[in-house]
Amino acid sequence: MKIQVSQKTLSNHIGIVQKGIPSRTTLQILDGILMEAYGDKLKLISTDMEIGIETYLDCHVIEEGSTVINARIFGDIVRKLPDSTIHIELSDNNINIKCEDSEFNIMGYNPNEYPELPYISNEISFSIPKNLFRSAIRQTVFATAQDETRPIYTGVLLEIMDGMASFVALDGYRLSFRSIPVSSSENIKIVIPGRVLNELNKILGDEEEDMTIYIAPKNVMFNLGDTVVSSRLIEGQFLNYREMIRQEHKTSVKVDRKSFQDSLERASLLAKDEKANLVRLNIVDNQVFIKSNNEIGNVNERISSNKSGDDINIAFNSKYLLDGIKVIDSEMIELLFMGSLNPCIIRPIDDIDYTYLVLPVRSAQEDF
Repeated sequence: MKIQVSQKTLSNHIGIVQKGIPSRTTLQILDGILMEAYGDKLKLISTDMEIGIETYLDCHVIEEGSTVINARIFGDIVRKLPDSTIHIELSDNNINIKCEDSEFNIMGYNPNEYPELPYISNEISFSIPKNLFRSAIRQTVFATAQDETRPIYTGVLLEIMDGMASFVALDGYRLSFRSIPVSSSENIKIVIPGRVLNELNKILGDEEEDMTIYIAPKNVMFNLGDTVVSSRLIEGQFLNYREMIRQEHKTSVKVDRKSFQDSLERASLLAKDEKANLVRLNIVDNQVFIKSNNEIGNVNERISSNKSGDDINIAFNSKYLLDGIKVIDSEMIELLFMGSLNPCIIRPIDDIDYTYLVLPVRSAQEDF
């Protein structure tokens, strides 16, 4: 293998493919990036046996070939090289890297020992704009469970019915739901690992151009153009989330999102950690009073609102409230209540495609 490639381009693509390198592994070869040079392309591949990433970049191929090189060392070297042309040559097991006045010689590994990524046919596929897909990830993946004892909830449910794609995440304390129109006549129901979506969120830009998603019985593949990400799906039965999102309510409160978020963040500074970051909302007439306290002191916040229905006194984990509010882009939000022991539903005023549900915390009234 003998190639010439732009330092900046190579560094960008190494940064992408490094996201598939396992943090720890007993297989030394998985610490490496598989490099394949052919035609006028260089292909970089990484995998941790759950996620696979392959990315393509233009380069001048003088001699085709392949090798595996340690991802951390290769990435560190390329990032530190000057913004110029890098010359890479493989001889026996030695990888020679030259750029201007710098030269490195690194030991490579046998590419035949590198595991193959799963093959996914294109029988079931659909397209979706990259910016919409990234938005759906941002508004749902944070609500996935971190507890591996319930693996099905460590992922995001993707359900497609009647041309609408629903993204759903829940962890037993809150639920986040986002829907997006898609050009697909298929009925699909899969659970994608949250970790994969977090890595995709880092790779995806805000372009409006389409990406294509391919689905197989146990795997999914995301074709972003010059980068392809594949992953195993999570198997199991996902909760019937539609039954949780009720339509009726006794209290509706419309507030300015930014004002509400700022007040919650200030109140959470004195929320009791041992009591689940507890804040209490006391909604009376057209005022929302937000309170929290600890052994050091207490805080009282007040914001204006537009309320219809019953007054309500209810407590929440402030972190769970804030997580859902922070991913809403609308200026105004609506909080829907069905009593102090039932979940609160939060929706943007001008966006019917996003819904966030959070459970209240039962607390002693005298704490406030």
